[in-house]
Amino acid sequence: MKKTLVALAVMAFAGSANAGFELYKKDAVSVTMGGDIEVRYVKDKAKDSEMKQQIHDADVSFDVRYAVNDEVQFGGFWEFQDTGSTNGDAYVAAYAGAHTFKVGRLCSVLDDAGIGSDYVFGLDAFFNGTDQFCGEETMRYDFDSADFYASAAIRQFRNSDKLNPDSRLFDGRIGYRGLKDFDFTAFVGSADIANKGTATHDETLWSLQARYNGVENLGLAAAYYATENDGVDADNIALAATYKLDVVKLAAGVNFADSDAANSDVTSWYVNAGYPLAPSATLYAEVGGNDADNTETAYAVGVKASF
Repeated sequence: MKKTLVALAVMAFAGSANAGFELYKKDAVSVTMGGDIEVRYVKDKAKDSEMKQQIHDADVSFDVRYAVNDEVQFGGFWEFQDTGSTNGDAYVAAYAGAHTFKVGRLCSVLDDAGIGSDYVFGLDAFFNGTDQFCGEETMRYDFDSADFYASAAIRQFRNSDKLNPDSRLFDGRIGYRGLKDFDFTAFVGSADIANKGTATHDETLWSLQARYNGVENLGLAAAYYATENDGVDADNIALAATYKLDVVKLAAGVNFADSDAANSDVTSWYVNAGYPLAPSATLYAEVGGNDADNTETAYAVGVKASF
């Protein structure tokens, strides 16, 4: 699935994911269909860039489940992106109470490491890209109870056209939401990875995050991210605030990136506003920027909808 990995805002105000609608349910078998679409006009951060239209999402998904008994379900999920020529998630899964286990083409745990709900100008200094976190040859386990939650995943790259087939990724998280109005999460990842035709090298990634939702309509979040990539260390501090008015949701965030690599220390920011056209449709506008060379303030307007 397409996601901005280190975006800033507060997930509690991002809007709950729509579960889709049920197409069929009989004799312990259920079929649910879902989807989303997003069309936007974007003037990006590159200097002298012009506004262009983007079809960011156009996805349809099917979730088929068979109830083995009152506690256990087995099923499959697959997603078609854009016109159907590009496949999204596709996996088989087992569900048992608070436990979920998935195998197939899906995202690993670090894909969830962002703390926000920006629309376009997510702050991606923590990761160099998304390819290594989402794709085939992935196994993932999730546990979620009332107060505690945890996840773990492993991914191989034997079938990759871009990466060394000996590459592999392990990642996980643990969280606690039992303290009133707070949610704390820790992420960790370890990869032995390289492009095709080159020797693999070690990468480590970790993050500590805290969210606070103790004030009505206000959400606050903070996160610290650290990476070590082939001897190059990088740190990120991310801060965010989201405020929900009667009909408009406002959000702002800032990220401070500090790296051993030359010319890599960057401060990035964004602010946005979203107006609900319908329960699952939003009209939004966003402005963002950073202090890197050859960049300027960016802006975007768009509409997104899900079912």
